[in-house]
Amino acid sequence: MSRPATETPGGAFTAGPVRRILVHDYAGHTFQVQLSRWLAAQGHQVLHLYAAEAETPHGRLVRDADDPAGFAVEGVGVGRRPDKYVLHRRWLHDRAYGGRLAERAAAFGPDVVLSANAPPAAQSRLLKRLKRDGVPLVCWVQDIFTVGAEEILKRKPRLLRWAALRLLAHMEFGTMRESAGLVVISPDFLSTLAERGLSHPHSTVIENWAPYGEITPRPKDNGWSRAHGLHDRFVFLCSGTLGMKHNPGHLANLARAWRDDPRVRVVVVSEGLGRRWLEEVKAAEALDNLVLLDFQPIDRLSDVLASADALVVLLEAYAGALSVPSKVYSYFCAGRPILGALPAANLARRLVEGEGAGLCVDPGDEAAFLAAAHRLYEDAALRRSCAETQTGYAARTFDIDRIGPRFLRVLDDACARYQ
Repeated sequence: MSRPATETPGGAFTAGPVRRILVHDYAGHTFQVQLSRWLAAQGHQVLHLYAAEAETPHGRLVRDADDPAGFAVEGVGVGRRPDKYVLHRRWLHDRAYGGRLAERAAAFGPDVVLSANAPPAAQSRLLKRLKRDGVPLVCWVQDIFTVGAEEILKRKPRLLRWAALRLLAHMEFGTMRESAGLVVISPDFLSTLAERGLSHPHSTVIENWAPYGEITPRPKDNGWSRAHGLHDRFVFLCSGTLGMKHNPGHLANLARAWRDDPRVRVVVVSEGLGRRWLEEVKAAEALDNLVLLDFQPIDRLSDVLASADALVVLLEAYAGALSVPSKVYSYFCAGRPILGALPAANLARRLVEGEGAGLCVDPGDEAAFLAAAHRLYEDAALRRSCAETQTGYAARTFDIDRIGPRFLRVLDDACARYQ
């Protein structure tokens, strides 16, 4: 059985075999499941798996009536949410999750697996099972966990820190090293991995994107913004994960700066560690202009983002070379100016500044962050200019029919090396 032609690097087209492809995205984000649907539309049998209990915003993780026949999506769980910040509990959860994931992969019988966002303990167990079954694993590297853990563990006792980091690095980098290939989301990742002794011969840089057409620019005055009393307010909005790599103090500072102005709201759509901290600050300081909401369904995301006059993205300095906030790409689809506290070397900041899509400052500069916020608040012409450049970039760059063939080449090459 053949499948439709796919583009080669030289611009020619060639047909390839139909495959059983397992795509695993622990986080359940929007663009990974869009890729799975695209792969299925090319004639492949695709099973998309995600962590059912992960505390993250989710994409369209249900099968729709118009989905390709070969597309299926399932959640994998262990019966409880992971306790991210208690080391031994997180470790046990990730090991258990990896076991469930490996079992489901084996039952599906894939020809190749593409796995993203998986904690090292889970990814390691998946690789072990796939090697036993002779199935290639391509690691889609969205974060480098070991580098982030170095920051998280720096206050732990030295011996515990050394042992935990040694084990984590062994599992994370060992899994990458033994995989059939790597897809990294920024060229910065390649140098960061090389510094730790990992230079995989089959590495490909494919930047993240957002599902343009599913997330679209919408009027500020919409049903969602009216339901939350935001349609006639100036709104700074941050939507997405707020974990150890993100300083929620910037959001609290925004609320403090405008606490006496009834025209301004600071809206945070999130769950987890940063959200809980903001709840405590809101209650302690009576910050009534700080609006805290849970993650919203994907079909409301366009209206959620449209309620904003400025969209906020945060990333701590230590994470500059190990993470790229995926919310930036969704923000581009929404066509709203971006207010960022991002490391200068981070790909997301280079994108925002290079495209003129917003204002960014260094993560530790609280005064500059508030000054940039005031500038966006006061300058409507600047906000319009930022919005116009964003939607043009998204339309040019986030085309799944251009992105999908690049992943197919990676998966085909991985299969060829296992023949």
